[in-house]
Amino acid sequence: MLNQNSLRSLLTPILIFATVLALPEQAFSQGTADRNASPQLYKSRNFSLMTDISKDDAEGLLSQLESMLKLVSGYWGRRNRKPIRMFVIDDFANWPQSQLAQMSPDGVQSVRGGGGLTITSVKGFVGGPKIDSEAIVYATSKHKTPQHEAIHAYCGINFGSTGPVWYSEGMAEVGKYWRDGEKGVNAGEYVIQYLQSQDPKPLGAIVNNPLERTGDSWQNYAWRWVLCHMLGANKNYSARFKPLGMALLADKHVSFDRVYGAQAKEIEFEYQLFLKDMEPGYRCDLCSWNWKTKFRVPSSKTKLLAKIRAESGWQASRAKVFSGDTYSLETKGNWTLSKDGELLTANGEASGEGQLVGIIFDDYELSDSFEIGENESFTVPRDGQLFLRCRDKWGELADNNGVIEVRIGLLEKGERVSEKGR
Repeated sequence: MLNQNSLRSLLTPILIFATVLALPEQAFSQGTADRNASPQLYKSRNFSLMTDISKDDAEGLLSQLESMLKLVSGYWGRRNRKPIRMFVIDDFANWPQSQLAQMSPDGVQSVRGGGGLTITSVKGFVGGPKIDSEAIVYATSKHKTPQHEAIHAYCGINFGSTGPVWYSEGMAEVGKYWRDGEKGVNAGEYVIQYLQSQDPKPLGAIVNNPLERTGDSWQNYAWRWVLCHMLGANKNYSARFKPLGMALLADKHVSFDRVYGAQAKEIEFEYQLFLKDMEPGYRCDLCSWNWKTKFRVPSSKTKLLAKIRAESGWQASRAKVFSGDTYSLETKGNWTLSKDGELLTANGEASGEGQLVGIIFDDYELSDSFEIGENESFTVPRDGQLFLRCRDKWGELADNNGVIEVRIGLLEKGERVSEKGR
């Protein structure tokens, strides 16, 4: 019979997480390594970095990695248990063949292809929990690949798993963009441009596609990032997303569909809206859709009150409105488009920025937005629920300030509008 010590290390699965991405030309930055500079070892609290980039760049990278790891470990609630070993290569001409020969051939090949590879070995008891892991990262110095691979290494060491492909690669992309104190989108412009140039990829094709694999393409990584970023930042879904991720990392029998199935329509709507409006600085938390407000039909005697905040996206007016009807409008208060900006009314600036604008939601579809301002009356383009916001660039909402109270009543019914639903 095997004793406990004999059982130790009988299981040593090797987990490999690759990033072999053919990125567009504009995504690449110039390397800053000294030509023919020999690789040097640099260390910090959580990283052991062998690299040929310059000393200043190496120290800067270690600082970025430590800051990122602090945010990552804070999010997942688990401190990093051991240093992460990394080989970060800027120019293969700087690396002796004897040194390259000691590295993983797959790791070297991945870096030559412009990406990276994380190899994690997990040791444990037969039938018991994972108890020990080691991770080695191989990465090009460019396009934040070291940060991406470091997320894989952290998960591999501390959880023994990174979860399914959509979560593993999506969160590695989210993690590499994390900055302390920043909640907005800061993905590369080429990522945003690509996503907005394509038809939205169905959610099922992101989370349930058996053909997708780690290291497949930067385009697939972009779609995984979108979903993970939105679910992690949007107030409607973030509370469930973290427990889902922890369960996936623990290899429990849980899935995206089981956790979010009841919210499928809402997630699909906000996912597509995020793709449409996304730009650097966009805040999913500020633009979370209001699904809970009860809407009523305003009358000449019953006016509905809503408080519209300048720093938020579309907000519920509480008014169910009908095309052809004319509505009375009263506004009170001011807002600004920056911390110390000029106080504006609902009319906003002469350019239209800062103006009160509306949009109609009906059965998960939106009308075009339309101007309202502080006019005494307004009409709407279609039947549905009226949402309002302060017009500003989507990536610049966070520094807005102020609230405008809006009262909406019925002024006149349209003669040719159906009474159904009133």
